Amino acid sequence: MFKRVSIIALFAVLMVFSGFTQANAQDGKALFQANCASCHNPVKDATGPALQGITGRAPSTEWIHKWVRNSAALIASGDKHANEIYNKWNKTAMTAFPSLKDEEIDAIVKYVEEYKVPVEAKPEAGGTTKEADNTWIYVLVTIILAILALILIRINKGLHKVANTEQGIPNTKDVPLKRNKVFIAITGILVLILAGYWMVNGGVEMGRQQNYMPKQPIFYSHKVHAGVNQINCQYCHAGVNDSRQAMIPSTNVCMNCHKQISEYTGEQLFDHEGNKVDGTAQIQELYKYAGWDAAKKDYKRDAQGKIQATPIKWTKIHNLADFVYFNHSQHVNVGKVQCQTCHGPIQEMDEVKQFESLSMGWCINCHRETKVDFKNNNYYSIFEKYHQEIKDGKRDGVTEAELGGLECQKCHY
Repeated sequence: MFKRVSIIALFAVLMVFSGFTQANAQDGKALFQANCASCHNPVKDATGPALQGITGRAPSTEWIHKWVRNSAALIASGDKHANEIYNKWNKTAMTAFPSLKDEEIDAIVKYVEEYKVPVEAKPEAGGTTKEADNTWIYVLVTIILAILALILIRINKGLHKVANTEQGIPNTKDVPLKRNKVFIAITGILVLILAGYWMVNGGVEMGRQQNYMPKQPIFYSHKVHAGVNQINCQYCHAGVNDSRQAMIPSTNVCMNCHKQISEYTGEQLFDHEGNKVDGTAQIQELYKYAGWDAAKKDYKRDAQGKIQATPIKWTKIHNLADFVYFNHSQHVNVGKVQCQTCHGPIQEMDEVKQFESLSMGWCINCHRETKVDFKNNNYYSIFEKYHQEIKDGKRDGVTEAELGGLECQKCHY
């Protein structure tokens, strides 16, 4: 008999996820993470029930396929098992997914049944995952070599004087460095060059924030989310395709997943200074901002029923000058530019920093060197000359610079 602990909304697949991730039908893990993880956990109840053991609870594989594709029709038909599920989970209707293929459902079921809770990686005693910085070793070796060179020069001069004395050749008196005109001239020129470089470079770099890594109110690891779990950037930064701004996700976007993911079970996290970070404690911080009661699995509300939530005050990292216009949708949607082009290997960062300088020269060089997605892009259909040249084999692509990407008014208005 189909037990009470059952399959509500087997794979209550949020369509917002499925639109972002293209996964192979046999890749159960990718399908689960893209479609199911926001409501289900393989081994514990969340918004929906734990899914592991589903093959032993469901009447048949064909029944699972019917339930996923149209649970409402199965309930309306009077199916006993379907109605038990519906009633147990507060009559929460499941969205129908008629386009989900049998092999995709089977791949997810296989992944869920074989899922094992990951064991937290234990770092070696006294060690961290932070890469060692050996700069001080090079500095020390350089200083030692410089001292040895000075000693050898002095020894060479001493031996030279002894040799001259033995041969009866008079020794010339050494001129102190502070009175040596050649030394003074060379030193003066070097000081002027270095001072000029320092002043010009300081002026050029003014307002830039390359490698800027502020501390955030919550330790959010892009490596865990975008890297390990392969969450598409556009799920959180939903405006990147249609807006000038990429948008910082609101707390409720985080809670789509973290209503059921209440603890961190991955590898040990470290901040950029090598200090251990408690991932579960960071999730609890999110709950405080969201006003979520993990025990009751519901939001905390005041007397009027309003959710007691507080916006997270994230610190902005990437800042452009006020007179610079940049449009994310123009680059991502039209130009097909990958996030990593500007933001660096974001999927490898536990703490985000400004990877590139984002200077005018950097942007201009990109426009000069990068070929846009031109051939099959309706946005560039008016450039008939370039399309014809590509057909005739006279060129293999078009850069943004050739499309007016170096015009001042493109970025300054």
